[in-house]
Amino acid sequence: MLTSAAIGMAGYGVYEAAVGVFDLIGGHHLEVVADVAAILFGTLLVLAAAFVRVRLPGGLALAIGALLGLQALAIHSAAHSTGVVTLAPQFARGAFAALLVALAHLSGPERAPMQ
Repeated sequence: MLTSAAIGMAGYGVYEAAVGVFDLIGGHHLEVVADVAAILFGTLLVLAAAFVRVRLPGGLALAIGALLGLQALAIHSAAHSTGVVTLAPQFARGAFAALLVALAHLSGPERAPMQ
């Protein structure tokens, strides 16, 4: 489960960073600051995924922070692109982030067998 969570977080981070780069280069749907923030949060999530995978203390907290930052930018992006924030895509994105965090948390540290 831990590997699945780390791969999911890394994939999500790469996707968000790539969307930020493409928007910065071509589309300009968002402000430059928002695009740069998406790139930074996506990169931070990829780094946090590696920390989660090796169970570094604070790695999951770092991943949660990056996921929350990306969620805030998604709401900002939706408000700019359509003028209205629809709830279904935001809940789906939040549920996916919660699933990744739950997978990482529930995989917990390995315990030594009882003697």
